[in-house]
Amino acid sequence: MFTGLVEEVGDLRRCEAGADSARLQVGARRVLEGTTPGDSISVNGVCLTVVDLEPDGFTADVMAETLNRTTLGGLEPGAALNLERAVRADSRLGGHIVQGHVDGEALVVGREPGDRWTVFRFETPAELGRYLAPKGSVTLDGVSLTVVDVHDSADHGGAAQTSFSVSLIPATLAETRLGGLEVGDRVNVEVDVIAKYVERLLAGGAG
Repeated sequence: MFTGLVEEVGDLRRCEAGADSARLQVGARRVLEGTTPGDSISVNGVCLTVVDLEPDGFTADVMAETLNRTTLGGLEPGAALNLERAVRADSRLGGHIVQGHVDGEALVVGREPGDRWTVFRFETPAELGRYLAPKGSVTLDGVSLTVVDVHDSADHGGAAQTSFSVSLIPATLAETRLGGLEVGDRVNVEVDVIAKYVERLLAGGAG
């Protein structure tokens, strides 16, 4: 489990593609402290298991399902990566409950700078948008954020979409890869797990 508070921005050193998997070599420093093979690290919001450790990074295997459902499959060497070690039981939960199980992707459709923050607007399929609520939590590329507003819409092809916005403070812009996002970029989305459990329980009760 993670908190969505990014510890450092690493980089993708190398991606070795296999028939139905890939091995990522990630450059990092801070998240290596106290880490051993078998530990979990969130990489752009995706929970990965450390396979090997090096003085300046680690390697992790990524299965086909993860490559297909997240943005990891399209990354090129040199890409910035938000990194966070799994939360300890004796640590403060400063963000919200993040599993590192990505539900889908969102597209950056707007970026509006402000005096003290920058407002980003995203679009995501309505099947994920139903879990979003104003002042609720969402995880974007592993960063715990608060949703500002939510609007249902449709893209040019007629597919149901949900538009939502988040406000990023200077620290988030500077200390995560989100500060480098531009219109047209995609991010990994993990919705609030509590919302999914509530939906499941209500559906079961209705049946």
